[in-house]
Amino acid sequence: MLIYLMGPSGSGKDSVLAALERRLENRRCRIARRIVTRGADLGGEEAIAVSFQAFEARESAGGFAMSWRANGLAYGIGLEIDTWLADGYLVVVNGSRAYLDEARRRYPQLEAVLLEVEPAVLRSRLLSRARESAAQIDARMARSAHFADRRGSATEGVLHIDNSGPLERAVESMLRLIDSLPGPQEGRSPGAG
Repeated sequence: MLIYLMGPSGSGKDSVLAALERRLENRRCRIARRIVTRGADLGGEEAIAVSFQAFEARESAGGFAMSWRANGLAYGIGLEIDTWLADGYLVVVNGSRAYLDEARRRYPQLEAVLLEVEPAVLRSRLLSRARESAAQIDARMARSAHFADRRGSATEGVLHIDNSGPLERAVESMLRLIDSLPGPQEGRSPGAG
């Protein structure tokens, strides 16, 4: 089963995933690395940096399970997730809120998780990263507020986890989700009867 983690920039997705990965040793769960068209300094994200040309070539060749554009960058999730899912692993991906509907079409059984952060905490985190101008941060805050205000199919069936406080609280919520999901027995493919 696919766990599709999303949240605004600054919500702590990368921190949650890094802390979560250290706790997955005895669980059949893998975290996929995103491929991103950003420089080698990915700002804490454990992703694979590629040029836009390399990204487009891989995308054109069908080398991504999922791919999208956001904030002037291109993001992709490699095809290895399909192998992991077929082998019975739970797979966690760092996704995009805007791509959720398409991800659900591709993986109808996915579990969508939205990391939420109080606006003041989010603004503080974005400012402390010093990667964007004040205008860019304001635009991010506006997009985050717009998504939070949306209701209906975009947020239906989405598990909300608050990451305004201690990181461990959000990590524990993710671990509870992972432990609650049904998974095939080790060594069996998802469709095996």
